[in-house]
Amino acid sequence: MIVRNPAQRVAVLVDVQNMYYSAKNLYKARLSFKNLLKIAIQGRILTRAIAYVIESEINKSEKEFFDAVNIAGFEIKEKQLQTFVGGAKKGDWDLGIAMDAIRLGHKADSIVLVSGDGDFKPVVNYLQQALGCLVEVVAFRSTANKELIEIADDFIDVEKHTKDLLFREKNIK
Repeated sequence: MIVRNPAQRVAVLVDVQNMYYSAKNLYKARLSFKNLLKIAIQGRILTRAIAYVIESEINKSEKEFFDAVNIAGFEIKEKQLQTFVGGAKKGDWDLGIAMDAIRLGHKADSIVLVSGDGDFKPVVNYLQQALGCLVEVVAFRSTANKELIEIADDFIDVEKHTKDLLFREKNIK
């Protein structure tokens, strides 16, 4: 547990794909990005809130989802889904999130990483050791990398906030 005070500057970086699929697969639900931002900030000064999304195909529901995340208070960074020869698809923002975390580490006291992806362990270590930032991780404990949880200065388990952070829709499969 860390000490949070109102003078701390916070940057919130959300790996949307990681969180979207964890909510969908674990609870058949969607994440409330508005409430997520409140839980991440906890009364501190927000310097940036960025949500990293993968645009799979231009469709109305995807655009509405991105707009809702933006209205909730997040800057949206979009990347196209890559399709390779043979049909394999890939879409992730790991390197982009890591680079933004390092850039913002000079302007924030705490980086709130909303992802359970263990690929972020080296950047968490760098932010803590080289930049002196606190790093808070917000994720679903059951799908989060255990070592990422251990090295974070604080961990907020989404599964302990399901009432505030998750909502169900009829069309989620």
